[in-house]
Amino acid sequence: MANVIPEINAQYKKTAVVDVRSGDDVKVHQKIREGNKERVQIFQGLVIRTDRKGSHTSRITVRRIASGVGVEKSFLLHSPLVVKVEVTKRSKVRRNYLSYMRQRTGKSARLTGIEFDRDAVNAVQDEALAAEEEAKLKEQKAAEAAAKAKEKAKEEAELEAKAAAVEARHKQTEATDEKAS
Repeated sequence: MANVIPEINAQYKKTAVVDVRSGDDVKVHQKIREGNKERVQIFQGLVIRTDRKGSHTSRITVRRIASGVGVEKSFLLHSPLVVKVEVTKRSKVRRNYLSYMRQRTGKSARLTGIEFDRDAVNAVQDEALAAEEEAKLKEQKAAEAAAKAKEKAKEEAELEAKAAAVEARHKQTEATDEKAS
């Protein structure tokens, strides 16, 4: 029984997740469902906390200032709703939980940036998710193509029916013209 729980947890883990640390500026791409539409929304801000890094419940808390008001959002990194996490800036910090950033505004809220290889950090791709998204796109395109083909076939059938009706009227008028002459 003890071995079952880690196996179940491993099922829900993404195969590859970006190494996000406290003090990073990140863009989190999150799926938003509105009715039957689905879109990706980007939340950009400073990571002020990372929790349970190795677990399937690993979480980051991102803070940004929106219209002069501080907004914090927590994201589960292994959630299927989090499409992508992109690190834009890495800063030098000595804590895991940057709660003091809540009281800082303006120049005092700046953190010292450090050099890092942005491409190497953000190059992590989840092949299973990418394949799933690609399959969805193909399926959607196939459905659209089938709908277009059906519409085109319907239009062609209507045109053929009109052509047959015109030809029948033409033959009818020729027959009446021959009888008249």
